Amino acid sequence: KIWSTIDIPKQELAETVVREIAEKNEKNFKAKNAALVSIDPATGQILAMVGSRDYFDIENDGNVNVVTRPRQPGSSFKPIVYAAAFTKGYTPEMKLFDVETTFTTDVGDYAPKNYDGKEHGVVSLRQALAGSLNIPSVKLLYLTGIDTVLALAESIGYTTFSDRSRFGLSLVLGGGEVKLLEHTAACGAFARNGELFKTTGILKVEDAEGKIIEEYKKQKKKVVDTNVARIITNILSDNDARSFIFGVTNYLTLPNRPVAAKTGTTNNFIDAWTVGYTPSLVTGVWVGNNDNTPMKKGADGSQIAAPIWQRFMSEVLK
Repeated sequence: KIWSTIDIPKQELAETVVREIAEKNEKNFKAKNAALVSIDPATGQILAMVGSRDYFDIENDGNVNVVTRPRQPGSSFKPIVYAAAFTKGYTPEMKLFDVETTFTTDVGDYAPKNYDGKEHGVVSLRQALAGSLNIPSVKLLYLTGIDTVLALAESIGYTTFSDRSRFGLSLVLGGGEVKLLEHTAACGAFARNGELFKTTGILKVEDAEGKIIEEYKKQKKKVVDTNVARIITNILSDNDARSFIFGVTNYLTLPNRPVAAKTGTTNNFIDAWTVGYTPSLVTGVWVGNNDNTPMKKGADGSQIAAPIWQRFMSEVLK
């Protein structure tokens, strides 16, 4: 006998939301598939997991659990970089120039662009993270150090950064693959003031005679300084700070409840993400195509992943 952590009403809701919005995304944005995982950050227990829009539809992206597949996270990885910077002593009030900048690297010149194609002059780190500005974020990664960021990422539970030589300044823009399950759990550490609880989908396993073979025991470790985790949460829940990019009305808020959230989109529109949390629930959503076929140009996490995330979170937490 196996006791799962899955919460059946939440699982059914997740399957419904993913299926219904994925159908719209396919029609409007050429994004056939979607995945969702929701975790209780206070225990690490997986409450809902939808690996594909329809796992059993083999002809249409079925039989794939994208929750455990490495995919590029786009700007949804920025909170990890900013957490590393704040750990080093940088503050949300620190100013950087959001102007066109060319970085000289071992593999050639690198000149990042903002998603909106504009430059915003002098901005604070709060504005840069909330508004997901690429240029100042790359500068912050340069100042913080790639190894410093990767060390923090590994301590928070990411397992996809073992070959550090693969990564450069594009890391802050999602240039390194992550698993949705690990990415969501990592954000859960911010939700719990820097404490990461070991992720599990199983509560207990018994043999035919009722003997317990394996049983869940809560395991946690401190992975981020408490004040740093609170700063990240404060910024990601500051709707006013991101309104200059996303507008006051967007899919990153919940009715009558504070929530922290971050979207991400790869430059070639292959992957779109939204990850967000409250102290009691963290949910991550991926949207795209399993075969890496690009979605419609302009399809981003705030348009196609965030609606799934918002609907699931709002119905669970209402």
